[in-house]
Amino acid sequence: MDAVGHALSITGSMTWEITWALVLGFALSAVVQAVVRKATVVRLLGDDRPRTLGTAALLGAASSSCSYAAVALARSLFRKGADFTAAMAFEIASTNLVVELGVILALLMGWQFTLAEFTGGPVMIVVLAVLFRLLLDGGAVRQARRQAERGVAGSMEGHAAMDMSVTGDGPFLRRLLSREGYTSVAHVFVMEWAAIIRDLVVGLLVAGAIAAWVPDSFWSGFFFEGHPLAAKVWGPLIGPLVALVSFVCSIGNVPLAVVLWKGGISFGGVVAFIFADLLILPILNIYRKYYGIRMTLLLSASLYVASVAAGYVVELVFGGLGLVPDQARAKIPEDGVSWNYTTWLNIVFLLGAAALVVRFLRTGGLSMLRMMGGSPES
Repeated sequence: MDAVGHALSITGSMTWEITWALVLGFALSAVVQAVVRKATVVRLLGDDRPRTLGTAALLGAASSSCSYAAVALARSLFRKGADFTAAMAFEIASTNLVVELGVILALLMGWQFTLAEFTGGPVMIVVLAVLFRLLLDGGAVRQARRQAERGVAGSMEGHAAMDMSVTGDGPFLRRLLSREGYTSVAHVFVMEWAAIIRDLVVGLLVAGAIAAWVPDSFWSGFFFEGHPLAAKVWGPLIGPLVALVSFVCSIGNVPLAVVLWKGGISFGGVVAFIFADLLILPILNIYRKYYGIRMTLLLSASLYVASVAAGYVVELVFGGLGLVPDQARAKIPEDGVSWNYTTWLNIVFLLGAAALVVRFLRTGGLSMLRMMGGSPES
């Protein structure tokens, strides 16, 4: 029982440390999604030119989603006419180039990891685009589109199908500050929380258990901690494979990344692990349903290579600039709740979240929650 208590204590401390950051991140994302319509996104993602992929990355970063919802939304965009490469760039950005991920990385691991996120994410998209240019032919895309048009259900289909943006025209602030804007922000905010809560809880529990029960000596040997060059080569290769079998995606994999970093994985290995949230086994199965076996194999292999490449680039660049933090200072939060700035921030942001939840419930929110699983758009 002491071991279980220790694991839960670590989970609770991590949860308390990141709560305000999650509320802030999803609130900012909700503001953007409230005024950007999905039809606009589809119209801007019609090809795989560099400018279009840059737009896809910006729109994806603005439409923060859990990994399952991001995958479902990318399929929806593809079915409506978006280019496949652009849809995948959108998908990557919507889970790996988002504000809340950056804030949580800074809180739990240091600002260098936040900078690495926004450095490695574009690298991953560029590598994926190059691989698709080399390997993806028209026949594979047509076959994937035929499979996508079948509308086989994956996960979070109802959530991906919803467009909760403000209707009507007018300046950004006027739409945002209207009653409809407040309602739209509340709807997006709560639905995004509902989408990620399962993965977040699982990730925190897994991280707490591993931190409490797996000895540091195991990770030290597994990641070649005593061999700097081998560790730097091995880390980005093994990081995505650890993510593959962890069953934890989106923001939920950050607590586990903390444990791996403290255990001795290289800086680039942590980055590759975080970027592989779209490669976990349940999502690979969804790719199979969405696009067929052929495209799933190509997509999963390309995502793996892109994650590894991003990890190596970050390792080389940050190492060369002396920006890799001291691993010996890595610490897993275990202090629990105390009266410090984190507690005050949590109180303030939780009150704001409560106001949005009340608005959500008063404006038909419960029926939206019941439709989250839903069916793919026809």
